[in-house]
Amino acid sequence: MALHFGKRETEQPKPLGSGMATPRYGAASPSPAQQPPATPEAAPAATTPAAAATSASTLPEGGSKLTVGPNIKLKGVEITDCDTLVVEGLVEATMDSRVIQIAQQGEFKGSAEIDIAEIRGVFDGNLTVRQKLVIYASGKVTGKIRYGKVVIEEGGQLSGDIECSVSTASKSASKPSMALAA
Repeated sequence: MALHFGKRETEQPKPLGSGMATPRYGAASPSPAQQPPATPEAAPAATTPAAAATSASTLPEGGSKLTVGPNIKLKGVEITDCDTLVVEGLVEATMDSRVIQIAQQGEFKGSAEIDIAEIRGVFDGNLTVRQKLVIYASGKVTGKIRYGKVVIEEGGQLSGDIECSVSTASKSASKPSMALAA
């Protein structure tokens, strides 16, 4: 039986902030009697089916998540072993991860190799998206861009050296077979 920070594996960890005497960020919090019980049914539903599908498909369950908040600058680092990076401030880094989410006020400069990218802010640099690149209306992506699939909302910007890596691989694989068939 493994120990996790002094607790046995069978014990459930308390949610973050459950033992805090003061509320976060100076917000008034309701008394414990007014708070609803934490149950899966009490989780708020997404406003649209598309938002629910996007959130469910990109956030790994129980995975590691790094959030760089607004007005935070993270420079000169290499980010590894992070399932989801949420950028609300400025990040200058290289990363190899599963998911990057850049908020409208967020900016990422550097190099990233990831599975899924959701861009509402600015990405500038080398971006390799193995699966799906989503650029929202407020998003701007520039640099050397490689992607499997791309979705660009009206108003979204994509510029630079751009290549669809999946179609390139399938085209090069299909050319020899056509030559042999002829």
